[in-house]
Amino acid sequence: MFKPNPAPGGTGVVADNDRSGPNGVVVSGHFLFASDAGSRVVSIDLNDDHLIDTFITNPGDPKRADEMAFDPHDGILMAVNNADDVPFATLIRVNKQTGEFISGQRVTFDKADSGFDATNGAEQPVWDPATRRFYISIPEINCPDGDARCGGSFPDGAVARINPHTAKVDAIFPVKHCQPAGLTLGPRQDLLLGCSVVFDTAGNAWSATDPNSAKPISVIMDARNGSIDRRVRGVSGSDEVWFNPGDGRYYLAARNQPGGPVLGVIDAESQKLIQVVPTINTAGKTSNPPFPAGTSHSLAVDPHNNHALVPLPANNVFPNCLNGCIGVFGAPRDDDDRHDRDDRDDRHRDR
Repeated sequence: MFKPNPAPGGTGVVADNDRSGPNGVVVSGHFLFASDAGSRVVSIDLNDDHLIDTFITNPGDPKRADEMAFDPHDGILMAVNNADDVPFATLIRVNKQTGEFISGQRVTFDKADSGFDATNGAEQPVWDPATRRFYISIPEINCPDGDARCGGSFPDGAVARINPHTAKVDAIFPVKHCQPAGLTLGPRQDLLLGCSVVFDTAGNAWSATDPNSAKPISVIMDARNGSIDRRVRGVSGSDEVWFNPGDGRYYLAARNQPGGPVLGVIDAESQKLIQVVPTINTAGKTSNPPFPAGTSHSLAVDPHNNHALVPLPANNVFPNCLNGCIGVFGAPRDDDDRHDRDDRDDRHRDR
């Protein structure tokens, strides 16, 4: 349900993100799980699109349930309420045969329950089948009220690891100069962290008036022990990120990249940035007619054709996007690519 707020400068309205939905979505088999405002999570049967069940993560709370991850082995869905003053996750046990919800356990991201205070929300979760654990990006930890570094510039965030059977945080992996939002699992037990805040060469949050240069990075972390494998230079300010097994690449929806929003592409094998492709934000843009404020901050990638799908806000820059659209990005294929692929197929058939 869309809940409006006035846009900056009185140029229309924008969504009240804390109370609008739907938000997160995850699929397992023929079941689709979606989150919504009102702390609502639903289960849908994709065979006939009927609503199977509804679970309320916080009864009476108008704020949204947001991003999610699913453990298909034990049938546990993790839904994150990121907009609450103390963010929390709910581990919802699912009947794997019917898609119905059975029960839920809460993990609250405060010191009493988790060993740290999440002072700037809780973001993208992921399930790791090797460790049998959930992981979640925590942009900012233990930033006390009144600290001038709070509210987007505090350098310390973390990835929290959650045991789905005890509903407890069993490890906290800190990361500096990142404020992680996006999180995805790649090869070799690697986690890519999409850093939501761009820091400068002096280690402070960067801005357009900064006397120091921007130093955009993304972070690759070992899921087994939290060690930092690499800080990949060249792309930052990301929200959602994605690993695509089809081409072995990470994709990042970097809405706050210095110089303008981009879709970032990192090779998971070499752990190097290989491309940035411009997208668009409309917050603060001047246009006639004025468009609602929005950012290019989410994405998904189809492993069958390696197309990256990025929702774009309403704009008059991309063709036929005056009411918003899905940008489809893909690497062009030439004859050499097709011949190489045919050769690989022939070798595979000969085995």
